[in-house]
Amino acid sequence: MTATTHDRLDLAQVDELAAQLRVDSIRSSTSAGSGHPTSSLSAADLLATLMSRHLRYDWDHPDAPGNDHLVLSKGHASPLLYSAYKAAGVIDDAELMQGYRRVDQRLEGHPTPVLPWVDVATGSLGQGLPNAVGIALAGARLEHAPYRVWVLTGDSELAEGSMWEALATASHYGLTGLITLVDVNRLGQRGETALGHDMDTYAARVEAFGAEAVIIDGHDIAQIDEALARADGPLDRPLVILARTVKGKGVPEVEDQDGWHGKPLPEQTATSAIAALGGERSLQVRGPMPPAAEPVEHAPRGAVELPAFTVGEEIATRKAYGPALTALADADPRVVALDGEVSNSSGVADFVEAHPERFFEMFIAEQQMVAAATGLATRGYLAYASTFAAFLTRAADFLRMAPISRVDLRLVGSHAGVEIGADGPSQMGLEDLAMLTATQGSTVLYPSDATAAAKLVVEMADVDGVSYLRTTRGGYPVLYGADETFPVGGSKTLRRSDQDAVTLIGAGVTLHEALAAADALAEDGIHARVIDAYSIKPIDAETLREAAAATGGRVVVAEDHHAEGGLGAAVLAALAKEPITDLYLQHLAVDGVPGSGTSRELLSWAGIDAAHIAEAARRALEG
Repeated sequence: MTATTHDRLDLAQVDELAAQLRVDSIRSSTSAGSGHPTSSLSAADLLATLMSRHLRYDWDHPDAPGNDHLVLSKGHASPLLYSAYKAAGVIDDAELMQGYRRVDQRLEGHPTPVLPWVDVATGSLGQGLPNAVGIALAGARLEHAPYRVWVLTGDSELAEGSMWEALATASHYGLTGLITLVDVNRLGQRGETALGHDMDTYAARVEAFGAEAVIIDGHDIAQIDEALARADGPLDRPLVILARTVKGKGVPEVEDQDGWHGKPLPEQTATSAIAALGGERSLQVRGPMPPAAEPVEHAPRGAVELPAFTVGEEIATRKAYGPALTALADADPRVVALDGEVSNSSGVADFVEAHPERFFEMFIAEQQMVAAATGLATRGYLAYASTFAAFLTRAADFLRMAPISRVDLRLVGSHAGVEIGADGPSQMGLEDLAMLTATQGSTVLYPSDATAAAKLVVEMADVDGVSYLRTTRGGYPVLYGADETFPVGGSKTLRRSDQDAVTLIGAGVTLHEALAAADALAEDGIHARVIDAYSIKPIDAETLREAAAATGGRVVVAEDHHAEGGLGAAVLAALAKEPITDLYLQHLAVDGVPGSGTSRELLSWAGIDAAHIAEAARRALEG
């Protein structure tokens, strides 16, 4: 049986499609010897009804501007999704059976955008719905497009706080085009979920976060269809469809049985299950076509007129961020900004005033902030997300997943290190550089003055992958004129002579301390080379090796960060590529848990101020 292309199936045919999805989920996972068939079986009726009657999608043109978006937040149910792709005719049975979970194949264990029908990578639970919020924001607030965003999630995933951040944010922004289907199949990986089939409690929680909850039998096609059809009419808030389902539905041997999560059916069980489901089918289904929509076309970026800063003027680099981003947004309509309710401190307040339609307040929900930026990035926007550096660590898993989603994210972390002073250790980002440098394909930048910060904001616009700009809380003298350039991967040598005996390397606040240390050493007749390593990843390895060789291998690195994973680690890695004779490297970093105090007191306590840098340089000379 084959449905006419882009006809809605009648409800009886949807039952047939659901059976086919179940059969193919079993076949593919058993063939691969791994996968999550029982998690796929419980949601088969939901996805069959959605794709055949409500998902408006031109399968031949995945980038069509009116296409709905489907995010499989419970990414482990990939057998179901890939079976749906087969039913849509965009993959064939051979790929489903021979390409699932195999090396160098695109049907990976959890969906990724290597497939053109996948917007974001899922599999780390709690991310699909938050990312979908970003996609929905783009459609509703920026593109004014007719597409809906459908999210299929599971009940175990609702234990993740990020899911509730997502619902709260969707409600705040009135994202009525965001529809969430929850597969409440009761069983998690090791047993029953916290709420089991307590549908009323799920509904109460959903309603408490500002969404509309609808409870249905997730195996009753008519009920599913009626609930999905609500998206065709006017909604006044996001819709969450809570579907009571049975894990392993359709296979009596595993239905509602613990111990089958993440396990393929043995071949004999699979054979009998497929027979009980009516055998293999070749139903091909393409539901309704998307409404006509014009593609979003942005004018090319114009000239960016950055603010100029006077050399010697004291200004915090965080205060250069907002004006620079505003100037970039003036020239490029793709630029959008997000913030975690600290815009008056992070520096983005200028942007909020100049381009309010392109600013998204995420409040104190850093996971949702990074997720929304991810969703916006999938729609082609240059998303800059800012908060205090310490709080970006809450979103570490979302940052880890960003390269898997193949998105470009631009992050700005202010108030980093012991330099922030009296607020104390809970506010001091001392791990941010390590976290971001460890992110696959990332770029990590730490400007030392306002001019560099402004220039690097623009540089980030053309950087692939995840990029991070670390800014200072306190004001520091402007070192560079407006004509200076700051290419990613570069550095600046501020002090240099033929008599240099030691190299001092800093970034951000410690660059200023290194300059003061050089002045103190000069009073004793010691010449020091001073390097501003504003690009930590990639680092300017050539300049560092040249300086180390020129100064007899004597190097002092100072950073307002823990010793692991920051500037010092980057310098050591750069110098290790080509061994330097008699290398003597002093690495000054923050060790231990700081307390409160002034910036000056804490820099001294950490041993990264000018006096300690000069002392380390003298030790290097004595050694």
